[in-house]
Amino acid sequence: MAFPCLPAVRPPPRAVRARGERPRGRRPALTVVAAGTRTSSGADARGSLVLALVSQALAASQRRAVDLVTEATKYALPSGRFEPRTLEEALMSVPDLETVPFRVLKREEEYEIRQVESYYVAETTMPGRTGFDFNGSSQSFNVLASYLFGKNTRSEQMEMTTPVFTRKEEVRGETMDMTTPVITKKSADENKWKMSFVMPSKYGPDLPQAKDPSVTIKEVPRKIVAVAAFPGLVTDDDISQRESRLRKSLQKDTQYQLKEDSVVEIAQYNPPFTLPFARRNEIALEVERLDRAS
Repeated sequence: MAFPCLPAVRPPPRAVRARGERPRGRRPALTVVAAGTRTSSGADARGSLVLALVSQALAASQRRAVDLVTEATKYALPSGRFEPRTLEEALMSVPDLETVPFRVLKREEEYEIRQVESYYVAETTMPGRTGFDFNGSSQSFNVLASYLFGKNTRSEQMEMTTPVFTRKEEVRGETMDMTTPVITKKSADENKWKMSFVMPSKYGPDLPQAKDPSVTIKEVPRKIVAVAAFPGLVTDDDISQRESRLRKSLQKDTQYQLKEDSVVEIAQYNPPFTLPFARRNEIALEVERLDRAS
């Protein structure tokens, strides 16, 4: 018995939709890209984003921590640039920061003679009538530190150097004769002191100008100085006695003599948290060779 031929059964035709039209009857899957990952839900996307941000923050924190440890190490591990003459000097520590280059020409029991190379400083006038007034020193230090750490025309952060200098200046003096980061000097006619930061040597004369008009940039020429080191905290009375002692010692020197109008300057190498016996301070007076003087 033969069966009649039946037409082939075809599936019903699909509805044709316009390009870009969403299919009816179901919601599209949500696709979010967060931190390079394809997810299928908003919760997963937010979780991936949070993890990425946390990872980034931890990496940045680790970098900052490494930078802080590196900087702290410079203060914790003293440099060996100074050769101690006494046990007292052997106990003094100096941070491993850049300082003004110098060469020792002569060493005596009470002082040494150095030839100091030229360098640049940022300087500001201090308030107050003494060179080691706490409030005046703090204000001036903050002004110069702001310049060093970005308050300048380039918004550039520069490295700290050492030491801090405090210097008295003669009436006619504006020839800055110092060495390294911070200097305080007194003008006899104005009864004012000036503090200076020594600038990192890599800049040379190409230093940004300060946004604070009270800060000026100057070059300090090469000079020869007689230097005596001492520990402890610095006071005006202490400096007066040490200056008198150094001047008296130099009267016996047969190779060098005090330069006319020489003014005293004090170098302080350590941060405030250093114990007094471990602090290195220096008192210096500019000198010249006796053959040149004659």
